[in-house]
Amino acid sequence: MERLRDHLLETGYTIDGVRERLGATAASALSREELVPALRATADGDPLAALIRLWWLGVPVPAKGLAPEVMRSGLVEADGDQVRATVHLQPWETGGYLVSDRKVRPGDPALRPDHVVGAGGASANLAQLVTRRPVGRALDLGTGCGVQVLHLDGRAGHIVATDLNPRALELARLSWELSGVSGVDARTGSMFEPVGDELFDLVVSNPPFVIAPRGRLTYRETGAGGDDFCRDLVRETPRHLRPDGQAHFLASWMHVEGEDWHDRVGGWLRETGCDAWVAQRDVQDPAEYVELWLRDAAEQGTRSYAEHYDRWLSWFEEHKVEAIGFGWISMRNSGTLDPVVRVEHLTHQVSLPVGDYVDSVLDTVAAAHRAGDLDTARLRTVEGLLDERIGLPGAEDPIRIVLRQTQGLRRTREVGTVEAALAGVCDGQLALGPLLNVIAELVGDGEIPNADAVRPLIAEGYFLL
Repeated sequence: MERLRDHLLETGYTIDGVRERLGATAASALSREELVPALRATADGDPLAALIRLWWLGVPVPAKGLAPEVMRSGLVEADGDQVRATVHLQPWETGGYLVSDRKVRPGDPALRPDHVVGAGGASANLAQLVTRRPVGRALDLGTGCGVQVLHLDGRAGHIVATDLNPRALELARLSWELSGVSGVDARTGSMFEPVGDELFDLVVSNPPFVIAPRGRLTYRETGAGGDDFCRDLVRETPRHLRPDGQAHFLASWMHVEGEDWHDRVGGWLRETGCDAWVAQRDVQDPAEYVELWLRDAAEQGTRSYAEHYDRWLSWFEEHKVEAIGFGWISMRNSGTLDPVVRVEHLTHQVSLPVGDYVDSVLDTVAAAHRAGDLDTARLRTVEGLLDERIGLPGAEDPIRIVLRQTQGLRRTREVGTVEAALAGVCDGQLALGPLLNVIAELVGDGEIPNADAVRPLIAEGYFLL
């Protein structure tokens, strides 16, 4: 594999090389799974074009002209004077390579149950979420094609990667070998079974979170009832975390009639003993959700499409599911008897990678809850905070005042004149209580605000303790 890797690099089969070779239009179309522009852009048949066609677009290429390293890789098969790829081999943003099953497209045969999906938006999403701090032992639970290991390499002293699907580990090993990653401890099994009672500094997982009536595809569905798999993953994780260890997951949850989804997901976490932060990033109604995942398996246009669609919707109706949420779950084993859980809907654009500041998000949420007497706290306004005032032309007072974060989670919050004035003067020098007294006198509100009223603004990162 080392010789194949050298050939891929020399030929320019990298993220930047492919983008440059395709051009902006074809690359953008390919991100939407539209192949025609990419096929046109690679019609010349030069060495890089041949690799793009073979391993990314999944179309046969002439055997003549392919390097010996490609022919001997074991990842292609001859078909007359043409060569077909037996896998999907894609360059990844870390500078490595990922081996998975070929992408399924309309008209392809049905996916095999042990299909190994390649890396995409969800994989990148999780990689952006995970803390960037160096750790001793890391666990990639449900490694799939091995993508998260590429991101953990160099940040973790020892990596354990597990998957229920033996075939996934087989392809993941190829991914790691092609990427120059060694020493990964790969184990087969479900959930935490392969690691017994072992402890880790970091657990990451892009689990099979699709909520479906039955588990047909191992990589995305478990057959567990509703969102039970994600719930169980959250509840079982703490016993595998070292003190101060973190876990970061992607997950889905149901919005059930008569139930607040905040309470549903928060309930998974409140008995774990871990501080936690949940951010719902997307919500879909049942029909949108079913259509998305039927497209994912290229079932649109098949005879079974309507049958599967109807059965899936019937299952949602039976379980009173009004919508399905998707998002991030981050946990930290803080060793406290009073864990703090924050659950929020956060769908706007945030600064990436979140992993650069996810530690501070967890710190801030916990600090706001556990801080004692805020009257004596010396707060600082977070860096990059903007004060936006909206009002009628010429009016003395604004109709609305909005505090806007320009960094991190980029939250916005409408505030009153006292909070806005506080944001302008908090520099860590004076205690909050006296500051509020002075501000109340200046703005003429009369009543002195309670310092605890500032606690939500601390939890959301507008002020730092």
